[in-house]
Amino acid sequence: MRIVLLLVLLAGAVLVSATFRPSARTLDQFRFALSSGEVDRVTWRGDGKSMWLLTWSESPLVWHEVQSHGLRDAKGPYTIKRLNADAARNLVVPSIVQLDDRRGGSPFAPDWVFRFPGGTNLWWLATAWIAAFLLMVYSRPRLGNRWAWFWLFTVGEIGALVYLVLEPRVLWQGPGEGPAHARRMSGGTGCLVSILLAIVSVGAALGIGELVRMLLD
Repeated sequence: MRIVLLLVLLAGAVLVSATFRPSARTLDQFRFALSSGEVDRVTWRGDGKSMWLLTWSESPLVWHEVQSHGLRDAKGPYTIKRLNADAARNLVVPSIVQLDDRRGGSPFAPDWVFRFPGGTNLWWLATAWIAAFLLMVYSRPRLGNRWAWFWLFTVGEIGALVYLVLEPRVLWQGPGEGPAHARRMSGGTGCLVSILLAIVSVGAALGIGELVRMLLD
């Protein structure tokens, strides 16, 4: 079960990381891809009428973007109205979602698990994370108490991956429980470590995103 949950979470982490490093494109390239039916998700940032960032995907791992200086053509600024009109001409209309970081969910739920860009959440990823969280809650971790792992799961962003690799025995040592740790990590220590883990997770996501972009762009 640990291996299955870990593989599911790793697959989700790669998909989400790919959204961190979209390739630069032009407005003409976006409109051509849209008219060709190659676009399945569109996200934009703006004030409701104009936009300063347009991002879209052409496959789960291929994301592109046009920044504010490129969102203009001979007809003027590329507005939300024009975007919706272009999308409506297609037989299959892609998902179009405005991204607003102020609409964040729970501060104790990692965004990458529950907020996939483009309007369609990855239910299988969220289910795997919840299953791993419940597995931690209803077990007795050996490296830290439940409060420590709570902070690592939530603030630490990728604590669920770390837990599945290390608890109750490091994964490469087979099934069963490992030896009890002399001093289990406390909740306070886990909170501090979770901040460091969150920083590491951002760097890892950017690195994976850049690697995916280089391989698929």
